[in-house]
Amino acid sequence: MHSLPRRSRPQAALALLTSLVALSATPAHAQKAAAPRPSPLAQAVEQRLPQIMPKVIAWRRDLHEHPELSGQEVRTSRLVAEHLRALGMEVRTGVGGHGVVGLLKGGKPGPVVALRADMDGLPVEELVDLPFRSRVKGEYRGQPVGVMHACGHDMHVAMLMGAAEILAGLKAQLPGTVKFIFQPAEEGLPDGGTGAKLMLADGVLESPKVDAIFGLHVGNAPLGSIRYRPGPAMAASNNLTIVVQGKQAHGAMPWAGVDPIVVGSQIVTGLQAIISRQTDISTVPAIITIGAFQGGVRSNIIPDSVVMLGTIRTFDLAIRKDIFERVTRTAEAIAAGAGARALVRIDSGNLVTRNDSALTLHMVPTLQRAAGAAGAEIAALWTASEDFSWFQDQVPGLFFNVGITPRDKDWRTAPSNHSPLFFADEGALPTGVRALAGAAVDYLTNPLKTR
Repeated sequence: MHSLPRRSRPQAALALLTSLVALSATPAHAQKAAAPRPSPLAQAVEQRLPQIMPKVIAWRRDLHEHPELSGQEVRTSRLVAEHLRALGMEVRTGVGGHGVVGLLKGGKPGPVVALRADMDGLPVEELVDLPFRSRVKGEYRGQPVGVMHACGHDMHVAMLMGAAEILAGLKAQLPGTVKFIFQPAEEGLPDGGTGAKLMLADGVLESPKVDAIFGLHVGNAPLGSIRYRPGPAMAASNNLTIVVQGKQAHGAMPWAGVDPIVVGSQIVTGLQAIISRQTDISTVPAIITIGAFQGGVRSNIIPDSVVMLGTIRTFDLAIRKDIFERVTRTAEAIAAGAGARALVRIDSGNLVTRNDSALTLHMVPTLQRAAGAAGAEIAALWTASEDFSWFQDQVPGLFFNVGITPRDKDWRTAPSNHSPLFFADEGALPTGVRALAGAAVDYLTNPLKTR
């Protein structure tokens, strides 16, 4: 991971920092006024946008109605691959599972830029009343579940399919190559794996080697707005599993056993004290959440064991390491004090989503143009996590957010991503298509110079 370009000298880094500070203090309208005139390619993207939008909306609705869980994106990947082949691209399927990669070689020599969209849905039953609402049922961790695009990945896929068609129509004019990455399993697989790491293992950023990568996510914010942040933007995440082993007994005679439910409850409380009393969060946030507590089958049987599942979110490596140690020590000590045993496992998770600062500054005019009157602004730190961070660990990358809250709703209180009531206004689709296609043509025509 890196917060400044790997090739920066100290003087360049100081100049970059000065520029970023000035940028953050500049009003949005003043930033827009200083933006350079769009290139002929960028203008061509804008001209083609209205023609492609009916298709983008149709794709989005089809994908929303037919979501697929992580690692099961069979129909979605087939739809994507057929589209890219119809555009005349070189297409690889089965990359990192059900991943699809399309390669568009421009008519002129130049750099290689990658655009990424994630494809998987979530084990959430949709409660939004839409003509194209999901009624899909599936199975997750052995439990029957509804399946929904509750995180907006249907929007991401449709946006990138639209950008692919626009850029394919400009192939002869493109000075370089665009790699379209449609990724499975961003939400994570039951075994802890993620689609980005699996695609990297299959060489997704090689042959040809990618110079820069761009991705986006939709979420609650003013419709059509863009939020971006240089440097650390989204948290590292690590899945936490704690198994408390007690001793089974009759519920009427608890003294004859060791109750893992009581012990587990004490551990949950103890973990919260790690953040509230033992971690300095005055500079960057940190979070421990237990999201699942499983154990027991009857009201009058104390079970032999319970399983707790949770997540740890951090922005700092030293803080993360300290929290890992405290979680393990706290759980084991509380269990031992009650005569039980706690087995703690913390997976490798995702890295901090860290936008390359030089690349972010370089692409601000693109984001401003894409957001139009809605505006592109620097975002606050976001404690959500993204496996896009693994791509950024290999090449300079920029990940930004597109606002999807309807104009008649308050984005601060609207149901958020992962809610069964999550609703993404299709008015955000043009912003996403414009931003993805614009990032590709702007970088190819004006790549970030080597320092």
